[in-house]
Amino acid sequence: MSRTLLTGNGAAAWGARLARVEYVPAFPITPQTEIIETLANWIDNDDMNGRLVTLESEHSMITTAGAAAATGVRVFSATSSQGLLYGMEMLYTVAGWRAPFVLVNVSRALASPITLGPDHNDIMAARDSGFLQIHCATCQEVLDSTLLAYRLAEDARVRLPVIVNLDGFYLSFTREPVEIPDTEQCARFVGKFDPENMRFRASMPESQAVAVLGGSPYSYFRYETHLAAENGLTVYDEITVEFAETFGRDYPAVDAYRAEDAEYVFVMLGSFATKAREAVDRLRDAGWLIGLLRPRLLRPYPAETLQRLLAGKKGVAVVDQNVSMGKGGVLHTELTSALYGQADAPPVLCSFIGGLGGRDITEEEFFEIAQVVHDAVSAGHTPPPRLLYTKNELREIRKLQAVAHVEREELSERR
Repeated sequence: MSRTLLTGNGAAAWGARLARVEYVPAFPITPQTEIIETLANWIDNDDMNGRLVTLESEHSMITTAGAAAATGVRVFSATSSQGLLYGMEMLYTVAGWRAPFVLVNVSRALASPITLGPDHNDIMAARDSGFLQIHCATCQEVLDSTLLAYRLAEDARVRLPVIVNLDGFYLSFTREPVEIPDTEQCARFVGKFDPENMRFRASMPESQAVAVLGGSPYSYFRYETHLAAENGLTVYDEITVEFAETFGRDYPAVDAYRAEDAEYVFVMLGSFATKAREAVDRLRDAGWLIGLLRPRLLRPYPAETLQRLLAGKKGVAVVDQNVSMGKGGVLHTELTSALYGQADAPPVLCSFIGGLGGRDITEEEFFEIAQVVHDAVSAGHTPPPRLLYTKNELREIRKLQAVAHVEREELSERR
C-alpha cells in the first residue's frame, strides 16, 4: 500500500486499474478526459493489461460497454454532463440487458446556458435508468468506491451497472492524499468476473431482454430489475463490511457525522458535504446540537437507514445541488417521500438549492441555513424552498444585464 497525491480523476483511473478491467470504451469530455488519458498511457506502456477503444460518441460508448459486459468481460468507462445525457437512451438499454459494468460520471452542470462548473442535474437525470449510483466526497472514496462498484454490479443478486459519481473540478482536478491499496489485495477483494448464466456467446445466441414484449411480460422484467436494484442495499452492506476488514476504511450507505445526538441535521450529497462537516464543527463549538447525513447510495435508495438516523430530530435542512424545474430539489423530494407517514419523523424539513454551476456554498451560508431551520422549528412552520443566492450576487447580475441591454441598443442604432 502506498500513499500519494491524486486528483479525483486519477483516483478513478487507479480504481479501474486495481479492479483489473479488461475493456475500456471511451469518448473524451471535460472534465472527465484525464481518466481516459491516464488509462490509455498505462495500457500503451504495458503498465496495465486491457484494451482501450475510442468510440465516436457517448451513445456508442455505452452501447459498446454493455455489449462487452454481456460477453463476460469486465468493463470500465467514464463520462460527464452532456455526454451522460447523449448516452441516456443506452443507459436504460444496457441496464435492461442486466449488463454489469462501472461507469464513472464526473458531474458538470447542463446546458443551457453553458458552464463548466459542477452540479448534480446530470447524474439526477440517470436515477431511474436502472444504473445503481454511488456518490463520492473525497478522492479516496472515488478509488475505493470504484472497487466496491464492481463487487456490487457483478453480484448474482444484482447484475446491474453502477455509476460512481464525483464532482467536476472540485474533486476531479483537486489533489488529495490517497492510499493506493495493494494490487494483490484488490485482486482478491474484487475477484474474477463470473458471468454465470448471463454470458452471451455467438455459438449460442440468446436474447437478453432485447425482444419486443407486450405489457404483461414487459412489466415482469421491469419489476425483476427493480427487485435486483433493491437487493443492492443488502449486497452493499455486506461488501462494505468486507472492505473495512480488508483495507480499514468503512463506507456505510449513509455517512453520519455527529448526528446521533443532533437536534438539527444537514442532508446533502457530494464533495460540498466536506464543507458542511466543517460548518457542523464550528456550529458545535457555538453550542448547536447539529449533524450531517450524506447518502453515498442514491440508487438503491437507503430509505430505512435515513428514517432511523432522522428519527426524533427537530429539523432537517436538505441542500440540493440540482433543481427539478417546476418542482425543486430532487434530494429533498425523495427524502420527503421516505419520511412521510413516519411517526417520529422530523416536523420541519427545509429545502435549499445551491452550488448550481459550481457556485460555492460558504461556511457562512451553512450557518444561515442552520438559523433558518432553527427559526422554522420555533415557529412550527416549514418555509418555502430557497435558492442560496446573495443580494450582492443579484446586484452584479443586474449590472451585467443592464450593460448587455445598453450594448444591444447601441448595436440596434448602428444598424
